[in-house]
Order: sequence, then C-alpha cells, then structure tokens
Amino acid sequence: QVQLVESGGGLVQAGGSLRISCVASGRTFSSYFMGWFRQAPGKEREFVATITRSGDTTYYTDSVKGRFTISRDNAKNTVYLQMNSMKPEDTAVYYCAAPQSAYYTGSDPGRYYFGGQGTQVTVSS
Repeated sequence: QVQLVESGGGLVQAGGSLRISCVASGRTFSSYFMGWFRQAPGKEREFVATITRSGDTTYYTDSVKGRFTISRDNAKNTVYLQMNSMKPEDTAVYYCAAPQSAYYTGSDPGRYYFGGQGTQVTVSS
C-alpha cells in the first residue's frame, strides 16, 4: 500500500499563495494518477485536482480552476499543489491522494488512498 506524507500547509491571507507537497512511497509513483482532496469542518471530503502519470494533463474542480495548479516530479515521487489567489472558502485540511488502482482516473474519494494527517490550510479574510 502506498504511503503519503503531506507538508507545507499554514496560514495565509486572502489573495495570497501557498504550495503544499506530498511525497509518496510504497509503489511505482509514475504508474498512477495523483490527486488532492480537501475537507472543511463539517463537510465531506471533496475532489480538488488530479494529474496524469506523466503530468501532461490536469483536472480541477470548478471552484479552483485558474487559481490552483497541480504538478508532479516523478523523479522525486512528489506531487505539488500551488494555490494562488486564495479565498477563505479554501480553508480545509488538504489530503494527498493516490488511486487504489492504476486504472482509476476519476474523482471518487472512495477509490483513493489518502495521507494520514493531511495538511491544514487556513485562509484569513
């Protein structure tokens, strides 16, 4: 099973930027899509972004399109989420996500493994 460790969360003012990272281990990183989900207090975990194996195509939920960028470095087994023009509604625990199957490319959280702790991102207004 894959192990995922996130880092880089913190407190940022509205309009600011933050980059979070995730290092994966335990299987061949480049063989799988990778993604980010988030969970705000009292809400369900939601899809944020995903990236193809080579990193050439990315997908985003509508609320972050144009503001967030997912990327990956297969040599470092690392996936990133660059967050710009942040809003208070971006406040959540962000989880790195690895699909359970190498063939799964969707956004159903039930089909992913997640980092245990996640990383807290707080955007102040």
